[in-house]
Amino acid sequence: MRHLVLALLATIMAGLGPSALAQGDRATGGQPDTPSGLPVPRFVSLKSDVTNGRVGPSQAHPIAWRYVRAGLPMEVIAETRQWRRVRDPEGEVVWMHRVVLSSRRSVYALEETPLHARAAQDSPVEAIADAGVVLSLERCRSGWCRVEANGRRGWAPASLLWGVYPHERDGSLPAESGLSPNGSSALSAPAPHDTALR
Repeated sequence: MRHLVLALLATIMAGLGPSALAQGDRATGGQPDTPSGLPVPRFVSLKSDVTNGRVGPSQAHPIAWRYVRAGLPMEVIAETRQWRRVRDPEGEVVWMHRVVLSSRRSVYALEETPLHARAAQDSPVEAIADAGVVLSLERCRSGWCRVEANGRRGWAPASLLWGVYPHERDGSLPAESGLSPNGSSALSAPAPHDTALR
């Protein structure tokens, strides 16, 4: 009987998977069991205009990509004490040292994205962000996110943005999400990484 209960428990835990278990830690207020004490996965952004993404977690590993865009959102998908394995908006996965990443939240426009005056499709459009633009993320609610770039603010449909989890689209963003990363001078998109290194 004991073996049957243990087998059943193991089956249930395997079915939940690591992300469900991590969510459970957050739901109960417990610290996630990660080197940083922060949940994985999570979104962060690049601190500076030039950041190296490496093929492994050390300075000895070769550079896979050189990112040339401060504020670009990255998704932490694994971590060690000093290094973070991150995914960029285009799906590339690299390792970065923790000091080059910021907890400031930003999003990446997946396509041309209207910034509305209010969180409603029929509200006036204040600006239009080109595909690939990085926007500072302020907050989300009801499937809309309040974003900013170069002093232009507005509400964008969350479905057009990379850098927001489905559970955050209804308003549960962390408090630091209102901080603004360095953006480009216009609402048009420069290249996020130097393709000459690939």
